[in-house]
Amino acid sequence: MDSIVIIPTYNEKENIEAIIRAVTGLQEHAFNVLVIDDGSPDGTADIVKRLMADEFKERLFLVERSGKLGLGTAYIAGFKWAIAHGYDYIFEMDADFSHAPTDLPRLLAACKDEGYDMSIGSRYVTGVNVVNWPMGRVLMSYFASKYVRFVTGLDIHDTTAGFVCYSRKVLEAIDLDAIRFKGYAFQIEMKYTAKQLGFKIKEVPVIFVNRELGTSKMSGGIFSEALWGVIRLRLSGKPKRKK
Repeated sequence: MDSIVIIPTYNEKENIEAIIRAVTGLQEHAFNVLVIDDGSPDGTADIVKRLMADEFKERLFLVERSGKLGLGTAYIAGFKWAIAHGYDYIFEMDADFSHAPTDLPRLLAACKDEGYDMSIGSRYVTGVNVVNWPMGRVLMSYFASKYVRFVTGLDIHDTTAGFVCYSRKVLEAIDLDAIRFKGYAFQIEMKYTAKQLGFKIKEVPVIFVNRELGTSKMSGGIFSEALWGVIRLRLSGKPKRKK
C-alpha cells in the first residue's frame, strides 16, 4: 500500500462508515484510510474502531485527540503519522462526501504518473464547479481564492481547496511544525509553502458537492484567519526547506 487518505472528523457519525467503504472499495487503486478524530461526542471514533476490528484491520487506522484542536493540526498529525509509516502519497479529504472518492485515482495519477509533486482537486480551474452551496458561500469562496492569488502571487485557482494529494517528498521538505494556521488559511499556507519550495503542482478539476448529512464546521473565524493570514504569509518571506 503506497497511498493513504487522511480524513479529519468531528461529529461525523452519519458519514464516516460510508466514506470509509467508498474509499477502500475503489477498484482502480488500493487506498488506506487514516481518521483523525477530535473527541467527537457523537461516537464517530467508536464506529471507526468497530470497522477496524471487524473488516479493515490492515486498511483503516485511527488517531484520537482530546478535543477540537483545529483542521490544520489534525492534518499535520496525520502527515507525520503517514510519513512515519512509509506512505508515498498522502491525501487530504473531507468526511462528508463533498469530495468524491472516485476522484482520488485522478489526483493520484497526476503525481504518480504525470510527475507532479502535488495535485489539488480544484473547484475553480475550469469555472465554478460547486453543487448545492448557497450563492453567498460560492461567491465568498471563489473571491477568497481570487484575493489569495492577488496577495500571494500564487498561480492556483482554488487556493483554499481541501482535496489534495501530496507526494511524500513535499511533506518531508516542509517544516510542518512551522505551519501556523488552522482553518482555511492552513490550506493556503500549505500550497504557498510547497510552491515557494519549488514543487510542481497540478489542479485537477473536480465537482464539489455540499454535504447532505451532518453539520458544516465552517465559521466566520475561519474566513477571518484566511483574510489576514495571507497578508502575513506574503510578508513573512520565502519559507525554508526542512533539513
